[in-house]
Amino acid sequence: MSDPFDTAGLRRRVLAAWGDSPARFREDANAEEDLVRGGYRDRLLVELAQNAADAAVRAGAPGRLRLELAAVGSGVGGEVLHAANTGAPLDAAGVAGLASLRASVKREQDGTVGRFGVGFAAVLAVSDEPAVHSVTGGVRFSAGRTRAEVAAVPALAGELARREGAVPVLRLAWPAEGAPPAGFATEVVLPLRAGARAAVRAALQGLEAELLLALPGLEVVEVVVDGGVRTLACTRTPPLARVRDGDRTTTWRLAERTGALPEELLADRPVEERARRGYTVTWAVPLDDGGLPVPLLGRQVVHAPTPSDEPLSLPARLVAPFPLGPDRRHVAPGPVTGALVDVAARTLADLVTALPADPALLALVPRVGLAAAELDAALGSAVLHRLRSEAWLPVAGDAGARQQPGRAAVLDDDTGDRVGALTGVVPGLLPAGWCRRDAAPALAALGVRRISPAEVVEAVGGIARPPSWWARLYAAFERADREELGALPVPLADGRTAPGPAGVLLAGDDLPVARLGPLPLRIAHPDAVALPAARRLLERLGARPATAAAVLLDPAVRAAVESSVDAVDEGFDDGDPADLAGAVLALVAAAGTAPGELPWLSELALPDDDGAWAPAGELLLPGAPLAAVLRDGALGVLDPAFAEDHDPAALRAAGVLTSFALVRAEDPDDLDVDGADDWADAVLDRLPDGAPPPAWPPLTAVRDLDLVADWDAALPLLAALPDEAWADVVLDGLAVPGHLRWWLGTHPVLGGRRPDRLCDPAAVSLQGLYEPAQAPPAVLARLRLPATVDDVLADPDAAADLLDRLGDPARTVPAAVLRGVYARLAAALDGLDVDPPERVRVAPDRVADPGREPVAVLDRPWLQPLAGAALVPAGGAPGAVADLLDLPLVSDRVRAAVTSEPVRRQAWATVPGAGLAAARLGVPELTGDVEVHEPLLAGGRPVAWWPGADGAADAVDGTPAALGRALAWRAGAWPLRQALAEAFAEPGRSADLAAEDGVG
Repeated sequence: MSDPFDTAGLRRRVLAAWGDSPARFREDANAEEDLVRGGYRDRLLVELAQNAADAAVRAGAPGRLRLELAAVGSGVGGEVLHAANTGAPLDAAGVAGLASLRASVKREQDGTVGRFGVGFAAVLAVSDEPAVHSVTGGVRFSAGRTRAEVAAVPALAGELARREGAVPVLRLAWPAEGAPPAGFATEVVLPLRAGARAAVRAALQGLEAELLLALPGLEVVEVVVDGGVRTLACTRTPPLARVRDGDRTTTWRLAERTGALPEELLADRPVEERARRGYTVTWAVPLDDGGLPVPLLGRQVVHAPTPSDEPLSLPARLVAPFPLGPDRRHVAPGPVTGALVDVAARTLADLVTALPADPALLALVPRVGLAAAELDAALGSAVLHRLRSEAWLPVAGDAGARQQPGRAAVLDDDTGDRVGALTGVVPGLLPAGWCRRDAAPALAALGVRRISPAEVVEAVGGIARPPSWWARLYAAFERADREELGALPVPLADGRTAPGPAGVLLAGDDLPVARLGPLPLRIAHPDAVALPAARRLLERLGARPATAAAVLLDPAVRAAVESSVDAVDEGFDDGDPADLAGAVLALVAAAGTAPGELPWLSELALPDDDGAWAPAGELLLPGAPLAAVLRDGALGVLDPAFAEDHDPAALRAAGVLTSFALVRAEDPDDLDVDGADDWADAVLDRLPDGAPPPAWPPLTAVRDLDLVADWDAALPLLAALPDEAWADVVLDGLAVPGHLRWWLGTHPVLGGRRPDRLCDPAAVSLQGLYEPAQAPPAVLARLRLPATVDDVLADPDAAADLLDRLGDPARTVPAAVLRGVYARLAAALDGLDVDPPERVRVAPDRVADPGREPVAVLDRPWLQPLAGAALVPAGGAPGAVADLLDLPLVSDRVRAAVTSEPVRRQAWATVPGAGLAAARLGVPELTGDVEVHEPLLAGGRPVAWWPGADGAADAVDGTPAALGRALAWRAGAWPLRQALAEAFAEPGRSADLAAEDGVG
């Protein structure tokens, strides 16, 4: 077999050196083991690609690499990894480099990636028999053959035994037969160890096309696994690189800086590195379809130029020839690293400034405090410093302008409408979209000024802008924090500017803005609230919708109205009082205010027909019906010309009178009408004794009742007032007449007579006691004159009057009324200090004078024949009636007992008719005894019946009437006395009478 690379000579020299110095063998074995187990343990495909890229660079042509995992030939198990590449073929120097440690043949070659001459050691992680076939010849390395050669050297036997047969595989080479596939210059053939096959397969499947970004000499990599071909390619058209992985192509944006490091920076680096001062630093980031950067996901590392173990927190690909430490994994600190960090920062700034100004760029800004390692921290600090000094951030409203971050500002929430509104107002404002939540750390790191809504308010204070601009600003900040916008200026309709929205009125469609000049109002300019969102914000900040009704409620309007009369009296310095009156009336008309709805409007100064000014509530509308019923001159009359110029409804709502006016209050003390205190006392008199002070409901009354001259004409006007004027007042569940009905009832308004001394024309039970009222039905319905005794007794004053009327000898009282009226009066007047009447009624057509004749209240009916006095019907309450009338009871006047002897004694049950009597009492049978006297005497005088005391037998004169009364009293059924007397009078008709009872 030919040996074009003199591998035999190389073996002899190495073996001789080992034989002469077993320590040298030990050093080579340890060094190779460190490389395989350490720096290159998982770098197989990267190193194969790197060697292919360097071969292409040496040949000066685009490189191609084919990685194929294939089965070993027939009869042999296992798999072989083939790595065929184009470019410069293997030569003797290359073989010497493969068979040596840390003696790269690339030290004089610019543009190559490999620098140390040890990368080929990565093949030992998967193979013990690596071979290299080139068009110039081939070499093979073998752990087994090397072990045999070493074993033949006596000086190495001991060391070989201590290492359990482990030898440095790549120090001894043998010639190898074979040629690379057609179209390739070199092929590395790696028969795989059984334990390495899965890892190699996984590495091939996971090989990323982006690796080609770090290997500019390599254009295409073909990966063949199980017959399937995946093509990885990179086409560079600076500043873009298109990386293809199968049918997926990603465009990357590149930024590169090349140059040579100063010689003095390499003074502390190994000798072979000092000659390679040239560098190329590359940053790459993928782009989306719009040409914007797409941050890389997952863990990133520094590529030096192939992947290292140095973490990178920036989501971009950094390729730079940082010096590596002995482990080939981490960057060595020192001047060279510091210089390349500075170049990398400048290069990333180049990348950022070359890309479109879009918030996506903020992903390329280092986050303070998030560095993953010392180098990453240094890179982040340098990049941040460089980005802060570059003018690369856009300016809102100027598409071509760029600014340094220190001059830029961003809104807390930079919606497009906010930025649009503030463009040209806030210097350095970034366009919309730059204040995304994920961008905040980057903006903070750059030192971009953040503008809160409160700072926006400060920025717009004092600037001159048209009202429509303010509308856009308000709309943009509709959802901002209310607390920060309290001092937001508001342009007013009169040209002024309010220092904040609170209390500002927002004009509605119904607002007569043009007529409101005389009023001290703060109405927002209509153009400033033309947008619904602007109006909503100002309302949220305390502005009030300026409907006419809302403006009327403005304290400034009320103050102007309430002081208008005094202002006229003092000279009215603020223009014509008619203008103020016109403005208020225009508001009232637009608001549709009802008369009495805003009582303070009645204080508006209006001109009268004498040329003076008076409160509206003291003026009559010309021709008003009310004028005809009042005393002459009681109220003024509105100037007719002024009245003609204004809406009559507005004038009435302002208090100008056409009819009686309502007055409202929350308490009687505030009710400014005639007799309010007396009415309140009358109401309180109706409450139970000892009741706590009541909680008054809202009160309504009618004013000017004391000014009426013509009650016949006034009452229909009053009857036409709203129900509210006539409504009862309810206190603690008790309904009492309101002020109007009470006042009318206590004044002579019906033909010179008080309504509470008359009765309803339809009243029957009160005939003879009261005269029926004569008035139109509508008036009578409103007055609600008493129609029954109960109606009278509901009012203590009326009840006391009724007590006097009962003693009027000129009257006749219906018997049905007289029977119980005194008892009901006693109950109604209980607890009141009422003087007893001079006369009392003892019959429908007869009164008695206790001062001239004996008068008593019958409390025991059996004493009636012995009373010797006129008797007042007690109505079941003799004691209360006697107290009310200051009269004695009959029982107090008469002391008597039965003095006759009975002719017989018998049980009540044996009296003829007892069965029907029992049935009418509702008991099974009558009990007890009765004694019959003929005659029955008490105190020597005849009586009809006498009750037995303490259950003793009753005494009767034997008549059915006496029997009925005695039994009714005994049974506690006094109202049934006549029915019982009938049962005893006709015992033979008991069946017929019982049948009649059944009908009812």
